[in-house]
Amino acid sequence: MGATGSLAQYVIEAVKPLENIQLTLFVRNKNRLSKDLSDRCEVIEGDALNYKEVKNAVKNQDIVYINLDGDLQIMGNNIVKAMREEKVKRIIAISSIGIYTVPLRPVLVPYRKLADIIENSGLDYTILRPDWFTHADEIDYETTIKGSPESGSAISRKSIADFVSKLMNYPNLHVNENLGISKPVRERA
Repeated sequence: MGATGSLAQYVIEAVKPLENIQLTLFVRNKNRLSKDLSDRCEVIEGDALNYKEVKNAVKNQDIVYINLDGDLQIMGNNIVKAMREEKVKRIIAISSIGIYTVPLRPVLVPYRKLADIIENSGLDYTILRPDWFTHADEIDYETTIKGSPESGSAISRKSIADFVSKLMNYPNLHVNENLGISKPVRERA
Protein backbone atom coordinates (compact mmCIF):
# COMPACT_ATOMS: atom_id res chain seq x y z
CA MET A 1 0.00 0.00 0.00
CA GLY A 2 1.56 3.27 -1.14
CA ALA A 3 3.95 1.76 -3.68
CA THR A 4 4.93 5.07 -5.27
CA GLY A 5 6.35 6.53 -2.04
CA SER A 6 10.07 7.24 -1.76
CA LEU A 7 10.56 4.49 0.85
CA ALA A 8 8.32 1.96 -0.90
CA GLN A 9 10.47 2.10 -4.02
CA TYR A 10 13.45 0.87 -2.00
CA VAL A 11 11.31 -1.83 -0.39
CA ILE A 12 10.12 -3.06 -3.80
CA GLU A 13 13.73 -3.24 -5.03
CA ALA A 14 14.78 -5.17 -1.90
CA VAL A 15 11.86 -7.63 -2.04
CA LYS A 16 11.74 -8.37 -5.79
CA PRO A 17 14.83 -10.66 -5.76
CA LEU A 18 13.40 -12.85 -2.98
CA GLU A 19 12.23 -16.29 -4.05
CA ASN A 20 8.59 -17.34 -3.82
CA ILE A 21 7.34 -13.78 -3.45
CA GLN A 22 4.90 -12.19 -5.87
CA LEU A 23 4.41 -8.47 -5.29
CA THR A 24 1.11 -6.69 -5.70
CA LEU A 25 1.55 -2.92 -5.74
CA PHE A 26 -1.35 -0.71 -4.63
CA VAL A 27 -1.09 2.82 -6.01
CA ARG A 28 -3.33 5.80 -6.62
CA ASN A 29 -1.78 6.41 -10.04
CA LYS A 30 0.01 3.57 -11.82
CA ASN A 31 1.63 6.05 -14.22
CA ARG A 32 3.84 7.21 -11.33
CA LEU A 33 5.49 3.75 -11.19
CA SER A 34 8.54 3.20 -13.37
CA LYS A 35 8.54 0.21 -15.73
CA ASP A 36 11.57 -1.22 -13.92
CA LEU A 37 9.84 -1.04 -10.57
CA SER A 38 6.52 -2.51 -11.69
CA ASP A 39 8.07 -5.22 -13.87
CA ARG A 40 6.91 -8.70 -12.75
CA CYS A 41 4.47 -7.15 -10.24
CA GLU A 42 0.71 -6.99 -10.24
CA VAL A 43 -0.37 -3.35 -10.05
CA ILE A 44 -3.72 -2.34 -8.57
CA GLU A 45 -4.81 1.25 -8.88
CA GLY A 46 -6.93 2.51 -6.02
CA ASP A 47 -7.26 4.75 -3.01
CA ALA A 48 -6.66 3.56 0.55
CA LEU A 49 -9.52 5.85 1.63
CA ASN A 50 -11.90 3.66 -0.42
CA TYR A 51 -12.76 0.50 1.51
CA LYS A 52 -13.89 -1.53 -1.54
CA GLU A 53 -10.65 -0.76 -3.39
CA VAL A 54 -8.60 -1.73 -0.33
CA LYS A 55 -10.54 -4.96 0.08
CA ASN A 56 -9.93 -5.82 -3.58
CA ALA A 57 -6.19 -5.19 -3.14
CA VAL A 58 -5.94 -7.24 0.08
CA LYS A 59 -7.80 -10.26 -1.32
CA ASN A 60 -5.54 -13.35 -1.71
CA GLN A 61 -2.49 -11.66 -0.18
CA ASP A 62 -0.30 -13.23 2.52
CA ILE A 63 1.28 -10.03 3.84
CA VAL A 64 0.16 -6.41 3.66
CA TYR A 65 2.84 -3.72 3.84
CA ILE A 66 1.64 -0.18 4.61
CA ASN A 67 3.70 2.80 3.58
CA LEU A 68 1.15 5.63 3.52
CA ASP A 69 0.56 9.20 4.56
CA GLY A 70 -2.58 11.29 4.75
CA ASP A 71 -5.66 10.32 6.75
CA LEU A 72 -4.01 7.28 8.33
CA GLN A 73 -6.90 6.67 10.71
CA ILE A 74 -9.38 6.03 7.89
CA MET A 75 -6.78 4.18 5.81
CA GLY A 76 -5.69 2.03 8.75
CA ASN A 77 -9.26 1.15 9.64
CA ASN A 78 -10.03 0.27 6.00
CA ILE A 79 -6.95 -1.96 5.75
CA VAL A 80 -7.54 -3.75 9.06
CA LYS A 81 -11.24 -4.35 8.28
CA ALA A 82 -10.40 -5.66 4.79
CA MET A 83 -7.66 -7.92 6.14
CA ARG A 84 -9.99 -9.41 8.75
CA GLU A 85 -12.73 -10.02 6.18
CA GLU A 86 -10.28 -11.54 3.69
CA LYS A 87 -8.56 -13.58 6.43
CA VAL A 88 -5.13 -12.01 5.81
CA LYS A 89 -3.21 -12.06 9.11
CA ARG A 90 0.25 -10.50 8.54
CA ILE A 91 0.73 -6.74 8.40
CA ILE A 92 3.88 -4.61 8.37
CA ALA A 93 3.38 -0.87 8.80
CA ILE A 94 5.60 2.18 8.71
CA SER A 95 4.76 4.72 11.40
CA SER A 96 7.21 7.30 12.79
CA ILE A 97 9.75 7.97 15.48
CA GLY A 98 8.38 10.11 18.31
CA ILE A 99 4.78 8.87 18.35
CA TYR A 100 5.01 8.04 22.07
CA THR A 101 6.59 11.37 23.09
CA VAL A 102 4.51 13.56 25.40
CA PRO A 103 3.32 16.04 24.36
CA LEU A 104 2.73 14.47 20.94
CA ARG A 105 3.62 16.80 18.09
CA PRO A 106 0.54 17.42 15.89
CA VAL A 107 2.34 16.19 12.74
CA LEU A 108 2.76 12.78 14.40
CA VAL A 109 -0.88 12.30 15.48
CA PRO A 110 -1.87 10.34 12.32
CA TYR A 111 1.11 7.99 12.74
CA ARG A 112 0.20 7.35 16.37
CA LYS A 113 -3.41 6.63 15.39
CA LEU A 114 -2.21 4.16 12.74
CA ALA A 115 0.01 2.37 15.26
CA ASP A 116 -2.84 2.17 17.80
CA ILE A 117 -5.26 0.78 15.19
CA ILE A 118 -2.81 -1.90 14.11
CA GLU A 119 -1.78 -2.87 17.65
CA ASN A 120 -5.43 -3.36 18.56
CA SER A 121 -6.36 -5.16 15.33
CA GLY A 122 -5.79 -8.75 16.38
CA LEU A 123 -3.57 -9.15 13.30
CA ASP A 124 0.02 -10.42 13.30
CA TYR A 125 1.70 -7.03 13.09
CA THR A 126 5.11 -5.44 12.98
CA ILE A 127 5.11 -1.67 13.32
CA LEU A 128 8.28 0.18 12.38
CA ARG A 129 8.96 3.63 13.77
CA PRO A 130 11.85 4.92 11.67
CA ASP A 131 13.91 7.98 12.32
CA TRP A 132 14.12 10.52 9.47
CA PHE A 133 14.95 8.94 6.09
CA THR A 134 18.10 9.55 4.08
CA HIS A 135 19.14 8.51 0.57
CA ALA A 136 22.48 7.15 1.85
CA ASP A 137 23.71 4.06 0.01
CA GLU A 138 24.16 1.97 3.15
CA ILE A 139 22.55 -0.74 5.21
CA ASP A 140 23.17 0.10 8.85
CA TYR A 141 20.42 -0.04 11.46
CA GLU A 142 19.38 -1.05 14.92
CA THR A 143 15.96 -1.57 16.43
CA THR A 144 14.54 -0.67 19.81
CA ILE A 145 11.41 -2.12 21.38
CA LYS A 146 8.40 0.00 22.28
CA GLY A 147 8.85 1.54 25.71
CA SER A 148 12.64 1.80 25.53
CA PRO A 149 14.33 5.08 24.61
CA GLU A 150 14.51 5.75 20.88
CA SER A 151 18.15 5.99 19.97
CA GLY A 152 20.22 6.41 16.87
CA SER A 153 19.95 8.89 14.05
CA ALA A 154 18.54 9.39 10.56
CA ILE A 155 18.34 6.07 8.70
CA SER A 156 18.75 5.25 5.05
CA ARG A 157 15.73 4.13 3.06
CA LYS A 158 17.91 1.22 1.95
CA SER A 159 18.30 0.11 5.60
CA ILE A 160 14.55 0.15 6.26
CA ALA A 161 13.97 -1.73 3.00
CA ASP A 162 16.48 -4.38 4.05
CA PHE A 163 14.65 -4.93 7.34
CA VAL A 164 11.22 -5.04 5.66
CA SER A 165 12.51 -7.56 3.09
CA LYS A 166 13.65 -9.81 5.96
CA LEU A 167 10.18 -9.58 7.52
CA MET A 168 8.59 -10.52 4.22
CA ASN A 169 11.01 -13.38 3.63
CA TYR A 170 10.59 -14.65 7.21
CA PRO A 171 7.06 -13.56 8.20
CA ASN A 172 7.31 -15.08 11.69
CA LEU A 173 10.03 -12.61 12.70
CA HIS A 174 9.06 -9.75 15.04
CA VAL A 175 5.35 -10.64 15.15
CA ASN A 176 3.35 -8.33 17.41
CA GLU A 177 6.30 -6.02 17.89
CA ASN A 178 6.43 -2.25 17.65
CA LEU A 179 10.03 -1.29 16.84
CA GLY A 180 11.98 1.90 16.52
CA ILE A 181 14.51 1.64 13.70
CA SER A 182 17.43 4.02 13.19
CA LYS A 183 21.09 4.23 12.29
CA PRO A 184 23.23 3.40 15.32
CA VAL A 185 25.21 6.25 16.83
CA ARG A 186 28.81 5.14 17.21
CA GLU A 187 31.25 6.63 19.68
CA ARG A 188 34.32 8.28 18.19
CA ALA A 189 37.67 7.23 19.60
